[in-house]
Amino acid sequence: MELAHIKDRIHEVRGMKVMLDMDLARIYEVETRVLKQAVRRNIDRFPSDFMFEINQEEWGSFKITICDLRNRKRKA
Repeated sequence: MELAHIKDRIHEVRGMKVMLDMDLARIYEVETRVLKQAVRRNIDRFPSDFMFEINQEEWGSFKITICDLRNRKRKA
């Protein structure tokens, strides 16, 4: 995956730069459930702030951001 595509998948939530699990899975070419399973099985290898769940409001803003990005790409 190209660097530009990866940069497009970095979002800001709660003042932190984050990537969604589905985007990380796509980068590593695995299913999202496989990625999450691997993290759960090896949770002690990750820092405590490695992952968190977003709430409904945050998810709603992600949907808007994703739609905006798609629309910009179509126009380009």
